[in-house]
Amino acid sequence: MIIAGGIVFCDDGVFRKLNIEIENGIITAIKESCHNSVRDIVDARDRYVVPGLVDIHTHGAMGADFSDGTKEATQEIARYLLSCGVTSFLGTTMTLPERQLLEICKTARPFINADCPNQAVLRGIHLEGPFIGQEKRGAQNAAYIIGPDHSMLMRLHEASGMAVMLAVVAPEVDGAIGFIQEAASVCTVSLAHSSADYETANEAFSKGANHVTHLFNGMDPLNHREPGIIGAAFDRGAYVELIADGIHIHPSVVRAAFKLFGDDRVCLISDSLRACGLADGEYGLGGQMVTVAGRSATIDNGSLAGSVTNLADCMRNAIEYGVPVSTALKAATINPAKSVGIDKEIGSLTLGKRADILVLEQDLQLKNIIHGGVPV
Repeated sequence: MIIAGGIVFCDDGVFRKLNIEIENGIITAIKESCHNSVRDIVDARDRYVVPGLVDIHTHGAMGADFSDGTKEATQEIARYLLSCGVTSFLGTTMTLPERQLLEICKTARPFINADCPNQAVLRGIHLEGPFIGQEKRGAQNAAYIIGPDHSMLMRLHEASGMAVMLAVVAPEVDGAIGFIQEAASVCTVSLAHSSADYETANEAFSKGANHVTHLFNGMDPLNHREPGIIGAAFDRGAYVELIADGIHIHPSVVRAAFKLFGDDRVCLISDSLRACGLADGEYGLGGQMVTVAGRSATIDNGSLAGSVTNLADCMRNAIEYGVPVSTALKAATINPAKSVGIDKEIGSLTLGKRADILVLEQDLQLKNIIHGGVPV
């Protein structure tokens, strides 16, 4: 297969008019000329050719939640994500009892890195809880919050087939620093749902944490005398997640975050709920009810509960807010892949990588999806 004549987003972050050749699901050539004898040609003239999007923080969509712990829910989420141009994702859990988390991990195991027709690939599991703080728990269920437990992390990791890729922890709670030091050899460790001050967050990063979940949300704000997690993440070079849904963060702050953390450290995420793709109404989330009205999803106390916006729209929003196209694309593709260590196979248009490729119109709407070398 050849994707011909497109404006290709190269792995150095520059757009060039090139052709991409694909064999057996792998990118085998990126060059100016192509073989006219090839039968399968995707005409990408005057269109952008970019990597498939990578969402490392999504709970669900179309009425399904990854925490439902069923194969049907996982498949429904994966189908919806691929239809939006998300080709790889991490299934994200809520703060729940261990027995329930174990079932979720066991159910997910057969899907990890599996190629299923018309479904985004589940690359691993993102544990958003239960090792978080009470004060900044947001929409997480307080009844299930526990202290950091490395043995429990390992039980979940083993149940998933060693597929826990990201674990969230509040560094100020008892035992968190020791947990971070141990867990960092197992997966990416992220700080979130935390009231940690700068010193505590800085120590957490020094012990192996290198990621911040939904920056600005679930943590103290950046203050000129008390910079907190945000300041420590800036100083320590951590990756940071950003929800550009127009609700969680003001457009000005989205622009500022990209200026502050640069092209290589921001990871756009959806943090999408089961209500994503559906109408306004009430939906379940980790044992609580969520009310969706327009683009906003809240629990009874008014706390934001996640988003109802997919990653592709978050990326387009960021561009609309003034973030350069190339910067927003990196934040939705290679940066999140790098942040959880799955960038050797996906995240950029690079020779030898999997052919997860999107063809976009000039307005960035989807024209074609090539998933593992197969047109969707």
